[in-house]
Amino acid sequence: MTTTLPDAARALLDAPEQATIATVEPDGQPQLSPVWVKRDGDDILFSTTRGRRKPQNIERTGQVSVLVWPKDQPYSYLEVRGSATITDDPTGALIEELSQKYTGGPYAAEPEGTQRVIVRVSPRKVLWRG
Repeated sequence: MTTTLPDAARALLDAPEQATIATVEPDGQPQLSPVWVKRDGDDILFSTTRGRRKPQNIERTGQVSVLVWPKDQPYSYLEVRGSATITDDPTGALIEELSQKYTGGPYAAEPEGTQRVIVRVSPRKVLWRG
């Protein structure tokens, strides 16, 4: 069962604020990664590549936690815990869109054979401190 995001949380996700993604390693330890994010309705999307720990952990558990806080209000934050799915992004469309949002320019070229994927996080629990 998914849940909806408060309007202020949606606005935070629409801004170019850095997010931290938490997944669970095979030994149960947490694994954290900074990522760029975007919102699609109440879902959160980010881009990564095959071969990294994030997609391996997500494919194993199907769970992700996303934490975002505005740099100018460090005591406000959004945590979204949810289920995650991975789809291929052969053209790298999402990372290009995110690069425009966060840097105002194109994403740097990647090595030949890089396999980009899109991770979609559907919220199950939302913690908002605004």
